[in-house]
Amino acid sequence: MPLVTVSSYGPAGSSARVRLFDWLAHLGIPHASHTYLGGRDNRLGSIAAEPRAVLRAEAGLRALVRDVPGSTLVMSRRASPFSRGGVEARLLAAADHGVYDFDDAIQLPRHDLAGRLFAPHRQWRRAVEAADTVIAGNDWLAEAAARHASHVVVVPSCVEPDRYTRKTTYERAGAPRAIWLGSPSTEPYLRSIAQPLLTAHEATGMRLTVVSAGRASLGAIDAIVDRVDWHEATYAAELAAADFGIMPLTDEPWSLGKCAYKLLQYGASALPMVGSPVGANAQALARAGGFAPTSPQDWSEALVAMARLSPVEAERLGARARRAIDEHYSFAAWSTAWRSAVGVADAVR
Repeated sequence: MPLVTVSSYGPAGSSARVRLFDWLAHLGIPHASHTYLGGRDNRLGSIAAEPRAVLRAEAGLRALVRDVPGSTLVMSRRASPFSRGGVEARLLAAADHGVYDFDDAIQLPRHDLAGRLFAPHRQWRRAVEAADTVIAGNDWLAEAAARHASHVVVVPSCVEPDRYTRKTTYERAGAPRAIWLGSPSTEPYLRSIAQPLLTAHEATGMRLTVVSAGRASLGAIDAIVDRVDWHEATYAAELAAADFGIMPLTDEPWSLGKCAYKLLQYGASALPMVGSPVGANAQALARAGGFAPTSPQDWSEALVAMARLSPVEAERLGARARRAIDEHYSFAAWSTAWRSAVGVADAVR
């Protein structure tokens, strides 16, 4: 069957890129793509300046409902930022095989303006109920979906390890360098470990590279942060230049929906890692030999210990992390499961 993909933003958007477009590129699957406005995000402030494009996108989705019978349709998170679930449900139900994929706790009610106006959690439920297959990014998300859908499979967020620059030297020429890579919306997690970061800086001189499109102040840690814009062509080199990666989370329901993607990128780069053992992070850290602090004191000790690793020990941890990604979180490891869920095994060239 022809494959049609629907997402509310294009390949520059992190979730759609990781959960959909990277899979299609890896497997070389022919498809027709519908990406609303095709941008990095669809925040109300971003799209308000393009009213005509929004009208075209909304009309295009409704026309697509008439075109998808006879096709497999894979939807990443949602079709429209203005939907309350109706267009998503119609698209998934109209396709011969409707597949809904999500990788965040979007089933939880939101209390910001967009959440109150468009209720993404209700849109999520209608999409889950309408889909023939639901693909969830971790076990906790799958449990939520299984309350409303009969066929739910878990496919973790994956990376292509060979696309990353593998760290090859662990000798340090200067101060220890931690790295955090992510989107502006997740930068506030860094504030949750501000004091441990400062403690590690005071004890070892450690600095933190933040690779992100964000510009907002990070408060007290601004003095030890070096910001770098995220670019497709350069982020892998930034990772390989660091000494270890960090992924703090707060222990709350929204964090349980996270799929450990930062840790996977650190591991693909053969970096040692430190992360909060919350949700999918816990298993990823255990497999990769990462440090898993649970309190501010634990974080301080873990960061200082990482900053003081010998080159031999850092290389050992980096090699273990890379093996874990190859075996448990690579496209090669999960391609059979993804193709089976989507139903495109015969389409691969």
